[in-house]
Order: sequence, then structure tokens, then C-alpha cells
Amino acid sequence: MPVSVANSQLIFDALKACDVRLFSALPETWLVHLVRMAEDDPETILVRLAKEEEGVGISMGAYFAGVKSAMLMQNHGFFAAINGIISGAQLYRVPLLMIISHRGEFGERDPWQTEGGISTIRVLEAMGIPYDRLDDPASVPHRIAKAQTLAESALRPVALLLTRDLMWEE
Repeated sequence: MPVSVANSQLIFDALKACDVRLFSALPETWLVHLVRMAEDDPETILVRLAKEEEGVGISMGAYFAGVKSAMLMQNHGFFAAINGIISGAQLYRVPLLMIISHRGEFGERDPWQTEGGISTIRVLEAMGIPYDRLDDPASVPHRIAKAQTLAESALRPVALLLTRDLMWEE
């Protein structure tokens, strides 16, 4: 599988360095190694979801219990979670760190991914959700730490978009 194990480990380690201990996810190609790492690490908990919106509730519960969390999802999963994000995390001012595999960018080979990629940034902006693109391994730890800090200080959702340049090895 051409998904980068090294960059997945870099992301996972950066999240753990921010004291993220709970992860929620559905299976997704670019996230396969991150999900496995969260499942295999005895210091973290992985909650497997039936649908992405459940992850918002899991993260909200974790926040109220004093546990830092991250939602791992694809951009189509982000779209599926919008109701929970708006009526949960945004309404009740809950920090929500979303790690989104940003499928459908330049170089995308799967036609079913392209529409999500075209719309993700516009939807994040329309919802007022700050976001950043993770595309350079050297900047991953710093950008993840900054995103977690913003989510906590602003008490709001923040998104990090995992790009093809970071996640895919050809």
C-alpha cells in the first residue's frame, strides 16, 4: 500500500505529544496506519465509528471528561459529520481536532473522491472552521501543536487536511 507509514507515524507522534489520547475513526485508505497505531498503542484509545457524526459526540464526551481527542476522517466523512459539528461542538464551544484526509486534490486517481476534494475547503470556510494543510513532513509536529492550541483556546473545531503529498508514496 503506498500510504506513507513514516508520515503516519509522524502525525501520530505529534498528536500524542499534544496529549491526544482518544481517537475516533472509520476505515479509510489514507488513515489505515494512523488507525492501526491508535489501536496498538496502550496509551491511546481508538473508538471505531459506524458513522462520522458519532465521533463528534465521542470527542465532546472526552472533552468534558478531561481527555484530549482527535477525529480521523476523510473529507466525505467530514460532510457526514456537519450536523454534529454545528449543533454540538460549535454550539457548546467544544475544542474538536479533526484530521481529515483531503482526497480529490490534484493527482487524485479515484473519480469518486474528486467532488469531496473540490468542496471541502469551501465548506470549512463557510462554517468558520480554521484549517491548515499538512503537506510537508518537517512542519507536521509544529502545525498539529498549533491546531490543538487553537482548538483549546478558541473552544472550537479546527481541521488539519492531510494532503496527497504528505500521505502518498509513489
